[in-house]
Amino acid sequence: MALTARSKEHPYSHLIDSLRDGSIKFFNPRKLNDPRYDKLPLSIRVILEAAIRNCDGFYTKQEDVQNILDWQQQQDKAEVPFSPARVLLQDFTGIPAMVDLAAMRDAVSKHGVDPAVVNPKCPTDLIVDHSLQIDFNKCAIQNTPNPGGGDSPNQTQASSRSTPSRPPSRGGSQCGGQRGSCSKTACSDPPTSSSQAPAFVQQIENTPLLCPFHLQPVSETETAVKNQEMELIRNKERLQFFKWCSKAFKNVNVVPPEVGAVHQVNLEYLSRVVQVSDGFIYPDSVVGTDSHTTMINGLGILGWGVGGIESEAVMLGQPVSLTLPQVVGCKLVGSINPLTTSIDIVLGITKHLRQAGISGRFVEFFGPGVSQLSVPDRTTIANMCPEYNATVSFFPVDQVALKHFKKTNFTQEKLEQLESYLKVVNIFRSYEEASEDPQYSEVTEINLSSMVPHVSGPKRSQDRVAISNMKEDFQRCLDEKLGFKGFHISKKNQEICVPFMHCGQEYQLAHGSVVIAAVISCTNNCNPSVMLTAGLLAKKAIEVGLMVKPYIQTTLAPGSGMVTHYLSASGVLPYFNQLGFEVVGYGCSTCVGNTAPLPEAVVDAIKQGNLVACGVLSGNRHFEGRLCDCVRANYLASPPLVVAYAIAGTVGIDFEKEPLGVTSEGREVYLCDVWPSREEVQQTEEEAVISSIFKDLRGRMEKGNKFWNNLECPDSVLFPWDPKSTYIRLPPFFSKLSKDIPAPQSIENAHALLFLGDKVTTDHISPAGSIARISAAAKYLQSKRLTPREFNSYGARRGNDAVMTRGTFASIKLQNRFIGRSGPKTLHIPSGQTLDVFEVADRYQRDGVPLIILAGKDYGSGNSRDWVAKGPYLLGVRAVIAESFEKLHKNQLIGMGIMPLQFLPGQNADTLELSGKERFSIIVPENMGPRHQLTVKTSKGASFCVMALFDTDVDLICFQHGGLHRYVAWTVLNSSSAPRPDRTECSTCP
Repeated sequence: MALTARSKEHPYSHLIDSLRDGSIKFFNPRKLNDPRYDKLPLSIRVILEAAIRNCDGFYTKQEDVQNILDWQQQQDKAEVPFSPARVLLQDFTGIPAMVDLAAMRDAVSKHGVDPAVVNPKCPTDLIVDHSLQIDFNKCAIQNTPNPGGGDSPNQTQASSRSTPSRPPSRGGSQCGGQRGSCSKTACSDPPTSSSQAPAFVQQIENTPLLCPFHLQPVSETETAVKNQEMELIRNKERLQFFKWCSKAFKNVNVVPPEVGAVHQVNLEYLSRVVQVSDGFIYPDSVVGTDSHTTMINGLGILGWGVGGIESEAVMLGQPVSLTLPQVVGCKLVGSINPLTTSIDIVLGITKHLRQAGISGRFVEFFGPGVSQLSVPDRTTIANMCPEYNATVSFFPVDQVALKHFKKTNFTQEKLEQLESYLKVVNIFRSYEEASEDPQYSEVTEINLSSMVPHVSGPKRSQDRVAISNMKEDFQRCLDEKLGFKGFHISKKNQEICVPFMHCGQEYQLAHGSVVIAAVISCTNNCNPSVMLTAGLLAKKAIEVGLMVKPYIQTTLAPGSGMVTHYLSASGVLPYFNQLGFEVVGYGCSTCVGNTAPLPEAVVDAIKQGNLVACGVLSGNRHFEGRLCDCVRANYLASPPLVVAYAIAGTVGIDFEKEPLGVTSEGREVYLCDVWPSREEVQQTEEEAVISSIFKDLRGRMEKGNKFWNNLECPDSVLFPWDPKSTYIRLPPFFSKLSKDIPAPQSIENAHALLFLGDKVTTDHISPAGSIARISAAAKYLQSKRLTPREFNSYGARRGNDAVMTRGTFASIKLQNRFIGRSGPKTLHIPSGQTLDVFEVADRYQRDGVPLIILAGKDYGSGNSRDWVAKGPYLLGVRAVIAESFEKLHKNQLIGMGIMPLQFLPGQNADTLELSGKERFSIIVPENMGPRHQLTVKTSKGASFCVMALFDTDVDLICFQHGGLHRYVAWTVLNSSSAPRPDRTECSTCP
C-alpha cells in the first residue's frame, strides 16, 4: 500500500502536497476543492485521508473515496475500507492472534509456501500487561503463590531479589489488629513443615514457612516486586512465545511486562498523533484487540477495538471493512462543578449516550465545554465508549491537546510539524468557533453544570446513582425483585448483622458492607486529577484520624509506573498505604477477575447471613460475581469515592447527612471535611505531573527488564510446538485447508446447545478470570498432571484452545432455560442428562450432530473478545438465532464461520412456541446475498424465517471460506509466489 501511495499511477497523486522544505509529503484532501470536505465530521476526514492515501484499486477503490466524501448521503449505506496506521494487542487477546499467525505459518508451509511470508504488514505492538494476579497484598500472602505451567520455577531467579527476614510467629499470637492480618480461622491449619510449600514460596520468603497472615508488613515496592516476580515465573512459557514472536515476525514490537497496562502505554509511548513513514505524513490511527482501545480518541487519534480475528486480517494487510457510520455530535456546554471529577462526567455521559441509542455510531465531541476538559479527562471519557455502545468517541486535536503534548515526549519540532499538518488538512479544532462545527447526523447536548458525583451499579455501568441518593437506591435494590438492579431480600432479612472475628477483634457485616475497595487501571489511572484527589483525600483522612477496617480488601493497581511516580512525588502515596491501598503491581487485576480471596471469616459471614456484600472499584467492569463469587453488589466509582466508601465501610450512607467516620476523640468527620478543592488538586498536579514521567516510561521501554532480556526463546521460522505445553498449543483452525473454496453447506438436524435469554454478554460466553476447580477446563488441566495452584487463569491460557473451549459458556451467571438456574450446565437432549456445556457439545460432535444456539435480545454485548466466537466454533456451533446481536459480536461470529441469524420483527422463540428441544434444519442457498432470509424447519413440522445478518459481500466471502482465518490463509496460498525452501529453519520440526 505504501508503494502505491508514491507511484505515478496513484489516482490521487495530484493531491500530494509538502510541508516546508518539501522533504515531507502528504495527501491533501482539501485540494479536491470539494465543499463537502469541510463539512465532514473530523473523524470521517481521517477515514477519507486513509482511503485516498491507500487507494490501490483493489482493497480501496476510487468509488470508496467518493462514498466517504459523500458521507451525508452514504452514511449507514456504503461499505468502505479503513487502513489504520497500526495494530495494538494486549497479551490476553494478543496471544491467540500470534498463535494463529504461527499456526498459519505451519499451514502454508505444508502447501509448499515459504512460511516466512506470513508476517504482519501493518505495524503491530503487543503489550504484556494482563497476566498480573494479586498473590501478595498488604502485610500478607493473600493466597498460596502459584508458579503454574508444570516445571518447578528456578530458585536462583526467585532469589535474585531477596526480602527482609521475618520473625517467627509466637504460638497463639494474633496480628495485633494490623490491616490484612488474619483471624484464628485463617491460621487454624498451618502447614506442619516448610517442605509442604512450593520451593518458590520458601525462597522468596527467605524464612521458615509461617502462617502467611502473621508476616510483618512489607513495603509498597516489595509487594509490587513480589507480584511481578510471581507473574514472570508463572508466565515464563507465554513470555518465551512472545519473545519468539518479536524475533520471528517482522513488524512486531513486544512491550515486555513491568512497563504498564496496554492503554496507558498506548497513550504515553506508542501514540504519535501523526505518523511519518517513507517521507509521507498522515494521521495516526489504530485498531486493537481490546474494546477500550477507544481511549486513544481522547488524543485526537482515531481508533477502536476489533476482535482478534479482524486484527489478524489488518496485520496481514487487509483494511477494516465498515459501514460508513452515523456521527453523533455531542455538544458540551456549561461549567464543571468544582466537586465533580472526570469519572462523574464519564458516568454522566455514559448514561446520556446510552439512553440516546447511539449503538454502532461514531460520537464526536464539540462545543465550548470541551475546552474545559483536560486531555486525561478526554481519554477517560473515550475509554468508556464501549459502555454506551458507540464505535468511537472522538476528540479532535485543539490547543488544550497541544499544551498536553508539550508535557510528554513530543519535541518542539514534532509539535510544530503535527500542528502545521493538522491545520493544513483541516483536522484541527477551535471549539470556541461555532463556524467550524461540522454537519453531524444528529446533535445531542450535555450540560456539564448538571454533573454531580455519582457511582454506577450495582450490576451494570449504565445504572448511575448520585451519591446523595445512594443510601435510598441501595435500599430499593434490596427490595426489588431479582433483576438488573434488584436482589429481592425480604424485609425481615434486611436487618441481619453477622458478627465475626478478625485479627482478634469482633466486627459485623450487614447488607451493603464494603468488603472490596479497589483503585485499578483502565478508566481513571490515566487521569492524574482523580488519582491525586483520592490521594489528597487519603492524606486528609489520615490527618484527622480516620482508617479503613482491616478486613476490607483494599488494592491499588495503577495502569503504569507513571501513576506511582506522581503519587510518590506529590507525597500522597504513604497515605494511600496507611489506608491499605498499597501498590500491588502494574496491569489488569481486580478488573479482569484476578481478585485475591477474601478472609475466610468474611466469606463465612456473608454466606451465613446471605448478605449482599459490596465491592467498590474505579474500573470499567463490574458484572455480578466478576470480582468475587460472594460479592453480589459492585459499584464503579471515582478513585476518591472508592477511598471514601472504604473508610465508611458501607454503601448505605448519605455523605451529605451522615459522617464518614468518627475519630478516636469522638469527633464526627464528614466527606466535605476531607474532600480536596479543585484548586488544591490542580496545584498538586502541576507540581507532580511533569515531563519526567514520560521520559521515565521511555527509559523503561528501551531498557526492558532483566528477566525479559535474559529470557531464552526458539530461533526458528516455524514455532516448535511442544505437545506437552498447557499454555501454547497448535489450534485446529487451519485443518483441511485447501486452495479450493468449499460450497455453502446447509445445516441439517441440528440440536440447540443452549437456550438463552436477553443480554447475554461476552462475560457469559468467553472464558475470563480464574479457572474453577470443578470446571471442564480444570479436569483437562488435572489430566495434564497440574494441581489447582498451577491452573493460572483463562487469560493466561488463551493460547491453548483445549482450555478455552472447555471454558466457553463456563460462567456461573449463565442463565440457560434448559436447566432453569444459573451455571455452566446444559441439557443433552437425546439422553436428558444435565452436564457441563463442553461435555454436552463433545457428545454431539462425536455423534456428528451440528449445533445452534437460541437467544434473546442483545446477544454478545460487552467487551470485544476473540474467544467469544472461537469457543462456540470449536464446540460445534454452526449458527446463533437471536432477536438481536451486538454488532461487534455479530462480526466475530461471521469471522469464525458461524451464521448470525435474527428472528424477524415481532418474533422470538416464545412467540414461535419453540421449546429448544426440537431439531433444526437451515437451508443455505449457493447464491445467498447480503441480508438474505433463510427458512428454518423444525423436527415438529413447523418452520419460520430468519434474517442472515451478512451485511456485505465481504461478510459472505468470509463465511463461504469458513471464517476469516481460513480466508486469510487461502489468500496467502493463492497470492504467494514464494516457493518453500528446501528445509525450514526450525530444527525441531519435520
